[in-house]
Amino acid sequence: MNEIIQTIAVYALPVLFAITLHEAAHAYAAKYFGDSTAFMLGRMSLNPARHIDPLGTIVIPIALYLATSGMFVFGYAKPVPIDFGKLRNPKKQMAWVALAGPAANFAMALGWMIIMIFLRAGNVQEPFFLEMAQAGILVNLLMFAFNLVPIPPLDGGRILTSMLPSQMAHKFARIEPYGFFIVLALIYFKVLSFWVMPLMYVANVVLRTLVLPLSLLLN
Repeated sequence: MNEIIQTIAVYALPVLFAITLHEAAHAYAAKYFGDSTAFMLGRMSLNPARHIDPLGTIVIPIALYLATSGMFVFGYAKPVPIDFGKLRNPKKQMAWVALAGPAANFAMALGWMIIMIFLRAGNVQEPFFLEMAQAGILVNLLMFAFNLVPIPPLDGGRILTSMLPSQMAHKFARIEPYGFFIVLALIYFKVLSFWVMPLMYVANVVLRTLVLPLSLLLN
């Protein structure tokens, strides 16, 4: 039980930041491109309470963690309401609005990696802070890769829909009501890892390349 409490404490802040900035980034991008729906509903906010779904963000992940001894965890936040028809160029700008969330997670992974470098440079020995920084990197890389899965309503699905020819995009978008069931099936049969793990690896290599000068300077 102590180990579970410690794990939750380590991951709580990184997960809250990851979810909040991801959803706020969608809202900001939508407003930038002409749709103020999320802004008017208060979703363009850094207040985690506006994005947390009590069931999907808290109850389900914790229950799955306890039931599977940490082997399988899945959760979700409140989806940001976006009226793509209000975008100035809906088909093209849908991709940018969708990409804003994963881009925010990529940026946060970079931020946590920089924090890790400063902690090590400062010879910080407290495991809690080091583990939290590592958790921040892991959580954001996972959210970055997972949300880019090309199945609607995930961000990757919306990006792919935006890139497809109009008639094909319309047909592809029809799978959206079944998208999460498809994703859950892919997770259950361990197929999704063939997408998520390589993308996480590539993103991690890019991030480490970006922070290498700072790491060399401080070490």
